[in-house]
Amino acid sequence: MRFSDIHERAIARKGGVEKLKALLPERPSVTELEARTDDRYLSEITRCVFKAGFVWRVIDNKWSDFEAAFHGFVPAYWQQVPPDVLEELVRDERIVRNMQKIRTVPENARMIMDAAREHGSFGAFLKQWPSEDQVGLLLWLKRHGSRLGGNSAQYFLRRVGWDGFILSHDVITGLRRADLLDASPGSKKALQQAQAAFNNWHQETGMPYSHLSRIVSCSVDS
Repeated sequence: MRFSDIHERAIARKGGVEKLKALLPERPSVTELEARTDDRYLSEITRCVFKAGFVWRVIDNKWSDFEAAFHGFVPAYWQQVPPDVLEELVRDERIVRNMQKIRTVPENARMIMDAAREHGSFGAFLKQWPSEDQVGLLLWLKRHGSRLGGNSAQYFLRRVGWDGFILSHDVITGLRRADLLDASPGSKKALQQAQAAFNNWHQETGMPYSHLSRIVSCSVDS
């Protein structure tokens, strides 16, 4: 299936070209990726980790309290934080007191610091990773980070402006309807099939992967 067919369906469903455009995420910028500081990356990773399996708006509404409780998410501090600090956070009513998720902060801080030592910053690390190999980046984040499997890493990458797709329910439905995905969602094979589809569509249209992903989602009847 050509992407133009999916695009036309999305336009029809959303009521026109301009209404569809208004639903697209901001165009990704590699300059902004590198400009973002490492503490902001740890913050966004943590936000996505805490949102997984939880009501998103609750986490968003409490996020200023999370920032205060985690002292701005400075990776150099959190990578070697004393255990008693984590124990104190479990009793901190400003945040969602889930010890398993709290423990991801030092682990993901170490991941960020390791990448930053090699590339200059975590943003520079993300900048050099090509969108046509999102699967490789997702596997890297899952291997080196904590609780970054499933869709958490995909939502993190979208939030910070890295250009990639998200395998939401609607995107999976769209890919299946186009006979481009037959593997179980969440499997490595499904990621590879999705990557192949988005790579082909990117070559066909020149659109950012994030726009392609959202358009596929908008083409599906919810």
